[in-house]
Amino acid sequence: MPGNMLSKGEVFVIDTDAASREQLSTALQKSAYDVICFADGASLLSEAKARMPACVLLEMPPDRSGLEVLKRLREENCMAPVLVTSANGSIAMAVDAIKSGAADFIEKPFRTHDIVDRIDAAIDEFAQPGSHRQRWLPGCEPLTGREGDVLEHLADGLTNKEIARRMHLSARTVEGYRASLLKKAGAKNVTDLLRRIFGQGTPTQA
Repeated sequence: MPGNMLSKGEVFVIDTDAASREQLSTALQKSAYDVICFADGASLLSEAKARMPACVLLEMPPDRSGLEVLKRLREENCMAPVLVTSANGSIAMAVDAIKSGAADFIEKPFRTHDIVDRIDAAIDEFAQPGSHRQRWLPGCEPLTGREGDVLEHLADGLTNKEIARRMHLSARTVEGYRASLLKKAGAKNVTDLLRRIFGQGTPTQA
């Protein structure tokens, strides 16, 4: 990192691909982050007990063992935003990652500068005083702040891609939040979801 730049904090990175690690490290260091790479989840968890990173970039292997690392980070009160990457991601995996505390779910291959932008956005959002708020809906589990934001955008008629751009997330992450919202509300689709939440006793708009 250039000597005249103040560090924006440490980013912990787990990625099995050496070339990907190198690219990420270079791009993050250029953006004034300090980068510490780990070979496995156990070494990251050990380091996270001693110091709080600004953000964690966690690759999800096919055996989904990254979910356990994510849960352990949260159990041990490492509250830094965690961005999960995966070469074989699915909506189900995105939902599981978000439920386990991930801030974003990013499919590989990705562009390195996009990851840096996502990390910036996740850290900025995490610093906002309302980032841990929850919202309640009648008869439903409480919504997280992110789920509430996605719900509002869905109510405005935005597509997954439009919501992803607005919230600086991947489209797959938004799909995960949408699936979680449908499950919590017991809705079959977005129309049914909006009717249950906003349309009780009011005429359905054409």
